[in-house]
Amino acid sequence: MATLEFWGGVGTVTGSKYLVKADRGRVLVDCGLFQGLKELRERNWQDPPFDPKSLDAVLITHAHIDHTGYLPRLVAQGFNNPVYCSRGTADLLKILLPDAARLQEEDADYRNRHKLTKHQPALPLYTEEDARAAIQMIQPMGNTGEKVEVAPGIRAGFRIAGHILGSSLVLVEIDGAGDDGKGRRILFSGDLGHYDQPIIHDPVPPPACDYLLVESTYGDRLHNPEKPKDALERIIKDAIKRKGVVLIPAFAIGRTQELIYLIRELEDEKRIPILPVRVDSPMAAAATQAYSHRTEEQDEDYASVLARRQHPLRTHSMVTASSREESKRLNEEEGTRIIISASGMMTGGRVLHHARRILPDRNATIVFVGYQAAGTTGRRILDGQREVKIMGQFTPVNCHIERIGGFSAHADWKEVLRWLEGLPAAPRRVFNTHGEPEAANAMRDHIAERFGWRVEVPQYGDKVELD
Repeated sequence: MATLEFWGGVGTVTGSKYLVKADRGRVLVDCGLFQGLKELRERNWQDPPFDPKSLDAVLITHAHIDHTGYLPRLVAQGFNNPVYCSRGTADLLKILLPDAARLQEEDADYRNRHKLTKHQPALPLYTEEDARAAIQMIQPMGNTGEKVEVAPGIRAGFRIAGHILGSSLVLVEIDGAGDDGKGRRILFSGDLGHYDQPIIHDPVPPPACDYLLVESTYGDRLHNPEKPKDALERIIKDAIKRKGVVLIPAFAIGRTQELIYLIRELEDEKRIPILPVRVDSPMAAAATQAYSHRTEEQDEDYASVLARRQHPLRTHSMVTASSREESKRLNEEEGTRIIISASGMMTGGRVLHHARRILPDRNATIVFVGYQAAGTTGRRILDGQREVKIMGQFTPVNCHIERIGGFSAHADWKEVLRWLEGLPAAPRRVFNTHGEPEAANAMRDHIAERFGWRVEVPQYGDKVELD
């Protein structure tokens, strides 16, 4: 008998964890951190609902922390087997996991020094040593569908999902599963990419499967028809008139590179003047190098810029802040400038230090370029709160607030349907994951109406027999 268990990425867009159990093997697909609401974040500190030592392998769909950020803690709890992912994801995990650990340690240190913690002392969820131990377990795969045995009787293959560098659809095949003993195939969409976005390829069509887990982040909405580059031009020109700073909270992996790419295009096309662009994230800088080196995932437009001997991921006046001292010096600059800093949902990282200074400024602009989960600081600002708590202190929100919906690296509901049209045959069951309840339920209805398939919205802890 084989089963599928949902231990994250359901009822929320974070904490993705799906446990596949068969007669001879156990595999965890994704190992993400919960973010946003307090009751979700508290799960990160609880013992997992499965024994980490019992897992034969972990399979990773892509590098974002809501899909990978729990890995070091899993290792600290005794997991000691391979972590399979695409080569691009492996490149990014070597950057992301130590950086995430450093942020954990820096945040604990800050809270202890400023007495902003109820716990004495505040501790990091995991350490950089845990992160580096997790990196040693990574087994890179091609993102081409080739199969590898990841546990006794269980194989997996990875295919391009078009979300960020290295993002993958993961097809898991289980020998002997099902009532007929013929085996079963489970396809995990991970995060599906927005079609026609810069830098990387579109998602490939889905392979045949018996069970399908498909994301539903934008299951209840469509992306803003305004093109992201046009919106950026408009916002930057407005900021120049006010001589104000532009702060863009952005994921260090994926979104930051796309922003730099489009700002460089706007400069090249003389649509905006050359402005100081400050990327305040060591992880973003390293990830940008990974994007440059992993040529097999670059799209034709990116390659054409390279052919002109330009660097596609560098504006004409760009500085990257690596150290904390360099980050602090950015606050001494004046005039219109663009600061891009992580994290994208303002759940931590250096962006919070900038936000404390910029949010009260009536001439400044904060620009949201990605999904803001419930309970995050970014969501509170978008929802119109005039004061938000940042690093234990209340900060007034007086600045201009902008949102560029078309920037999302997630497919909206119409694009999900477009992707599903490529399935060779109807799955036995479809599960909508990685969406807040309204979005997941809406995506369920869209799929059922369009295809007539059996579609469900699982809850945390649900267990399904793969019959």
